[in-house]
Amino acid sequence: MSLSQAETVAVVPEETGGSLGREAWRRLRRNPVAIAGAILVVLFVALALLAPWLAPYPPDKPVGQVTPTSIPGPSAEHWFGLDDLGRDEFTRVLWGARWSLIIGVVSLLLGMAGGFLLGLLAGAFGGWVDSVVMRLVDMVLSVPGLLFAIGIAAMLGSGLDAVMIAIAVVNVPIFARLLRGQMLAQRRSDYVLAATSVGVRRRRIVFGHILPNSLTPVIVQGTLTLATAIVDAAGLAFLGLSSNDPSIPEWGRMLADTQRYLSSAPLLAVFPGLAIVIAALGFTLLGESLREALDPKYRR
Repeated sequence: MSLSQAETVAVVPEETGGSLGREAWRRLRRNPVAIAGAILVVLFVALALLAPWLAPYPPDKPVGQVTPTSIPGPSAEHWFGLDDLGRDEFTRVLWGARWSLIIGVVSLLLGMAGGFLLGLLAGAFGGWVDSVVMRLVDMVLSVPGLLFAIGIAAMLGSGLDAVMIAIAVVNVPIFARLLRGQMLAQRRSDYVLAATSVGVRRRRIVFGHILPNSLTPVIVQGTLTLATAIVDAAGLAFLGLSSNDPSIPEWGRMLADTQRYLSSAPLLAVFPGLAIVIAALGFTLLGESLREALDPKYRR
């Protein structure tokens, strides 16, 4: 087999990947769960991006009078009512979506970058490099994710940066193990063996063929991880490990602030709680649907 023939064999999975993508898109369009997840995700992202223009009031300024025993509920002027400091709850939920999206996306990108680097090293080199990387990954995965994130955030100090770094570190081993497994599976493929047998450079095989054909599961996992990142960010904020800036409303901290008023104003906990559930549910439904659409085991 000549070098050109080996390169042709190596390109076959990429061409097949194009048809796989079209077939996956066809299945997604016919999947009501995927449509529901996409609608929730689009709604969440749109509200987060348009929050400065949709919010009727500043998120950190009191706009009404409240007392510890009398907190106004929903009304025509304040759709979700007022919080314990007289701030508009609807405005703060909208801005909370914006900050949740920022924290989720930044922590996801950082976690994917770290996991990509470790997974690439383990999958491309194998041998002792793979063993060292995987033992480090196993050590991190042996600790419950949220507990590990709490420890990192507490060590770094409260703030948005600490929350994003903590969530990112927890997600690194997930992406590293997934990419490493996909690359090891691709290394045993016929097109890789053919290219290796005719002398194609290892770097070209890894970056030109193995890595591109290993990224699809990582992207799908990113969608699912974004859902957990939003929940983890809310959990860390609920524990007081996030920013204390009143101009940065976060759903988790909103839940924590309403604990004293659950008997007199329970809706103050309902609205941010529902927002967390809906945002996480949207990304979870979409991610699971993407996994089913791209996984050959689910083809009919």
